[in-house]
Amino acid sequence: MIAMAEPAIAVENLVKKYGKTPALQGISFQVYPGEVFGYLGPNGAGKTTTIRILAGLSSPTSGSCRILGQAAFRNPALYRHLGVVFEESNLYERLSGIENLRFFAALHGVPGTRAQELLQAYDLAQAAKRPVRTYSKGMKRRLLICRALLHDPEVLIMDEPTSGLDPTSASVIHAAIDTYRKQGKTIFLSTHDMAEAETLCDRVAFLNQGRIAALDQPKALMRRYGQPVVVVQLKPSAAMSEAAKESISPDQVSWEDGMLTFRLPLDQPNLGAQLDQLRSCGEILTIHTQEASLGQIFRQVTGAKLD
Repeated sequence: MIAMAEPAIAVENLVKKYGKTPALQGISFQVYPGEVFGYLGPNGAGKTTTIRILAGLSSPTSGSCRILGQAAFRNPALYRHLGVVFEESNLYERLSGIENLRFFAALHGVPGTRAQELLQAYDLAQAAKRPVRTYSKGMKRRLLICRALLHDPEVLIMDEPTSGLDPTSASVIHAAIDTYRKQGKTIFLSTHDMAEAETLCDRVAFLNQGRIAALDQPKALMRRYGQPVVVVQLKPSAAMSEAAKESISPDQVSWEDGMLTFRLPLDQPNLGAQLDQLRSCGEILTIHTQEASLGQIFRQVTGAKLD
């Protein structure tokens, strides 16, 4: 991702209160053209509130939110440049897939042939004339993406696009995001899937209690907050002493499939001595280094547990 001089999304000191209850407490960030920007946080952190403001459905209490240089709230001219995929399916269930898309194509002034192209591209052509209520969750999610892309928007906002989907359906959506990014478009992606964010996102922001707790490239966050470890899986011998067991901190060892798995910090000064001791405790089956995951960083920065 190459940062452009003019951000596609610019949020500055954004505050949103519901009565006296703060939902957003002065957040600021920028998203650039051609970037996939991950927006991560526990439930209740303020992600949905942010998305509603970006989509022009809610006004901020204070601060500013601009998309492509224009104010996001009550700006109908902006809608032709913006696509939104909400987490909840808000399709017309009694209409067919093609009828749903043609209806919105007409609103955007887009030729009906565009609907056919998208249905074909997202493997929905054979189900195009079926009522949407007969679609699987994955099919509905792909149809929502088709609807958001009808007018070829420059900015795409996606709220939990793969939530509850099987790996095959999720991979189709991941490929769509990658294709859209390669076209130089901007994707604002809210997700609970840390592996998804680590794979797809150029940068991520961790939102916690209405504030941005950390923002950077996934690898940079892992280096900053994470601690690489040496993972050793060992089949303990019958003669393994209690002293050897007690020499390892309880948070560094676990039983997995009848084997002992040790996670030893890579930077600890006595690592060599610990590895020598483990060799005398049984048969070492595997040994490798492991970086911190984005999920571990999420828990560290927000204090929340992943579902």
